[in-house]
Amino acid sequence: MQVAAGAWYEVHRVDPGLSRILESHVAPWMRCNMWLIHGRDGNLLIDSGMGLRPIKPEVAILGEKPVTAVCTHCHFDHIGCAHEFDTRLGHALEAHDYAAPDLGRSCASSWIGAELITALPHAGYELRNFRLTPAPLTGHLDEGDILDTGDRVFHVLHLPGHSPGSIALYDHATRTLFSGDVIYDGMLIDNAWHSDPGDYEQSLRRLKELPIDLVHAGHENSFGRERLHDLIDTYMSGGQRLADPGVWIKDQKT
Repeated sequence: MQVAAGAWYEVHRVDPGLSRILESHVAPWMRCNMWLIHGRDGNLLIDSGMGLRPIKPEVAILGEKPVTAVCTHCHFDHIGCAHEFDTRLGHALEAHDYAAPDLGRSCASSWIGAELITALPHAGYELRNFRLTPAPLTGHLDEGDILDTGDRVFHVLHLPGHSPGSIALYDHATRTLFSGDVIYDGMLIDNAWHSDPGDYEQSLRRLKELPIDLVHAGHENSFGRERLHDLIDTYMSGGQRLADPGVWIKDQKT
């Protein structure tokens, strides 16, 4: 496998107030969406990828204004670069997992053996040596908290199930949800070591009742209200659930 030439990250401007950042050389079936909300007074970075290469030196738009790193949950593919930011916010239930991340609790041990990358982040890199850098939270987010960028207001929703501390950000004005891994247009995971299917169902029922027109999720492409309801209804009927990661990964590569 060759070392990646050029940048590790790619940036897609969704609209003047939002950019989507991806790790170009992480396999599409694993790489998370990092959402940069461009605020008047400061920016919010929702999730920070695997951390295979530092993000701040490569993504110039992160240097425009102060950046608050919002951690939707503690899984390895979402928290890798959180330590690069002075302000790191997430749910208190997972505070230990940010401060002292390990391969088991971050779910990396279940996935890291697969062919997750299509190029090396630097010469001599071996994926089996993957480790996460501790990123203790500098503050906690919970149900009812508000993040204000000066021109947009986001309400924090605590939506456990995928993980105990899973959170999402909801913009009432635009009816937009940044959902993390609570919901995305793919097979949902409710069987990680700390998942709770009962909590997951309650969280999804709650989302179905909210006036949501657009979802920017932790994986895959964004989608609207009709698809949101389809995904929830399918999950509730026993579908849309990832049963065996190994089998699923094999299917993605064939």
